[in-house]
This record gives sequence, C-alpha cells and structure tokens, in this order.
Amino acid sequence: MPGIDECLLEAMRLPGARGAALVDWTSGLALGTVGEFPGGDHEAAAAEAAEVARLTAEQRAFTPDDEDAAGAADPPVEDLIISNRDSYHVLRFVPTSFDSSVFLHVWLARPDGNLALARIRLGEMAGRLVLG
Repeated sequence: MPGIDECLLEAMRLPGARGAALVDWTSGLALGTVGEFPGGDHEAAAAEAAEVARLTAEQRAFTPDDEDAAGAADPPVEDLIISNRDSYHVLRFVPTSFDSSVFLHVWLARPDGNLALARIRLGEMAGRLVLG
C-alpha cells in the first residue's frame, strides 16, 4: 500500500501529468506535492483547489441520493474535473478511516492528458493510499 510520495509519483506517470498534490480540503494545506502547478506556487494552488473542493463537497445537490448507502467516512463526491483551454485539473476525493477531508489533485496538459484514464487511475490510487 503506497504512501503519499509513492502515490504522487504514480500520478505523475499519467499521460500529460504536469503536477500532482494531496490536499486537505478543510485547511487548504498540501500534504505532498510533485511537479509544477499554475503560477508556480504549490501552496496557493492547493488552497485554491481546496476552496473549490470544499464548496462542492458541502453542497447537497452533489451528494448521493441514498445517504444510507454511502459510508460515513466516504467523501460525498468522487471527483471533480475542471478544464480550460490548455489543461485539465482532476480532483479525486480520498476515502479515509477518519473524516475524509483529503483529495488528490492532478494537473494534466490538455494535448497529452487522458481524462478517462486519469479518473480510473486516480480512483485506484485513492483506494490504495495509506494515510497516517
């Protein structure tokens, strides 16, 4: 079971990966980063991505219809995809044994990135990630 560093290095092997981070969406702090991020500031990118993740996760419109089927430790959203002219940002929420307030953030170059593959691989990584 990989830790944070191994998981982030695996994320960087995705086609088009430019940067990867594990972020606490409650505090906005990056728990680990690798590669580059827009603006060149990992911490600012983590805080901004955390704000988007937090706003999405706290909205009832995006939570599962059957709340009993969702585990208490599971995040309310699986992932978010944000696209712009030259890149994709994929935020994958990580289920944990505690309060599930972390997500993987991968920045992909649009010409080389593969969203379907990124979603599948990030889901696998999130399931194997060992925190704490």
